This record gives sequence, C-alpha cells and structure tokens, in this order.
Amino acid sequence: MAGVSGWVGKAMVPAIMESEDMELVGAVSRNYAGKPLYEVTGNKEHTLTISGAVDEAIRTDTDVMIDYTSADAVKSNILTAVNHGVNCVVGSSGLTDDDYEEINGAALKNNVGVVAAANFSLSSALLLHFATVAAKFMPSWEIIDYASDSKPDAPSGTARELAYRLSRVKNPEFEVSPDKIIGPKESRGANLNGNQVHSIRLPGHIIGSEVIYGRPDERLILKYDGGSGAGPYIEGTFLAVRNVQNLTGLTRGLDKLLYI
Repeated sequence: MAGVSGWVGKAMVPAIMESEDMELVGAVSRNYAGKPLYEVTGNKEHTLTISGAVDEAIRTDTDVMIDYTSADAVKSNILTAVNHGVNCVVGSSGLTDDDYEEINGAALKNNVGVVAAANFSLSSALLLHFATVAAKFMPSWEIIDYASDSKPDAPSGTARELAYRLSRVKNPEFEVSPDKIIGPKESRGANLNGNQVHSIRLPGHIIGSEVIYGRPDERLILKYDGGSGAGPYIEGTFLAVRNVQNLTGLTRGLDKLLYI
C-alpha cells in the first residue's frame, strides 16, 4: 500500500488487515519511512516497518500494489511496480492520457494488470457509466469539477477520466466554438479531449463531478458529490484488487469492473 499516511490510506490499512483474503506485506510513506505502521494507524498490532519508496517495499513478495499517493509520485510508483511484475490498483489523480498510454505499454510488456480509477467510489463509477450513456443521446455537454482549495491538481483525475470517456462516444456540439468567443478564452474552461472542463477549488468542498447536458428546450444534469470520509473508496478498491490479477494491461475506470 503506497500512501499509507494519506487520507484514504489511513482508512484502507485497517480494512486490509480485517479482510479475509488479503495480507498487507508492504507500506509506503515518505513522511514515515523507517517507522512502525502503528504510528500512522494508532493500532499497536500494526508493527510492519514503513518503507520510504515502492522499490523498497516490493522486495517482499507482492501480488498487488495499491497506490493512493500524489500526482507527483504516482506514475513513478506504478512503473516501478509494473516493471517488477507487480499488478497495480491506482486511486491517485494527476495522470494524463499520455501517462496512461505509457503505463499500458509497460503493463502489457510485463504481463500484469493495472486498474486505474481517479475515484473508486461506486457512486462515481456509476456517474461515469451513466455519463457515457447520456452522451449517446444528448448533443452538448460540459463538465464541472469540484474540490477543496487545497487540491493542487486541476482538473481532477475524475474530471479527466470523464472527458476521456465522453470523447470515446463523440465530441459535444457548440453553437459558438469556445475558441471563437468574444472575451477571455479562459472563461469557457479548459478543453480536454474536446470537452470543456471547469475546475472549481473552494473551501467547504471535498470532491465532486458534474456533467451538464443540453438540447433544445431541455437539459440533463448528472452529479456526484463525495463526503469527508474515505470509506466509500474501500469497496471499489477491493473490487479492483480482487480482479486485477486476472487482467493484462491497463483498465481505466471502476465501472468496467462493476459487472464482473
């Protein structure tokens, strides 16, 4: 588990410990390197020594690495694990389409699986699924990406994944192209894979994604809002852990595993 001292990691560790089919064999945190795991969890039974890097932790025989770290560390962590023949479940954000392409190539080369979802909550996975269904019938849409003002990466991984998946259906229609408006072009948001994405970073928000669809005389809004607890991510992460060893290459999005 990479990112054991993070917001999700602190919830994930005890859940792994309590599961009947998983064993935690490695823990990674740059801030707690060399310290016992109980300094993070508060449980004196968690005596595993925390590693400072993934390449150190996976020296122990490892089937799957779970990564909940940061945008500046996640890609390196994945490639390190994959190149050592370790399957990966990735919940960190900040990866680009080019990053995913590189990761997929490395996973195929090493015959391992990688499941990456910017949000492993089941509700977010359903939003992704419903959003692509709606795009088949609605001509136009835009994405709104919500997060706290402390989140450094924008758009979020969830918004990036929405933009990518919607683009696989088709590109939205515009009466006036966003690059031909009168006024600051930035007011129309960033263009990702042909989709306009607006990132809002404000105190009081945790994380959320919204897709607003429009057609003459009607509109449709699909919205996901995440709360302050990390609990919703555990079930989806475990679903990925239990399936990733049966996959080869990159699988983007938890929704693709919902019907397994």
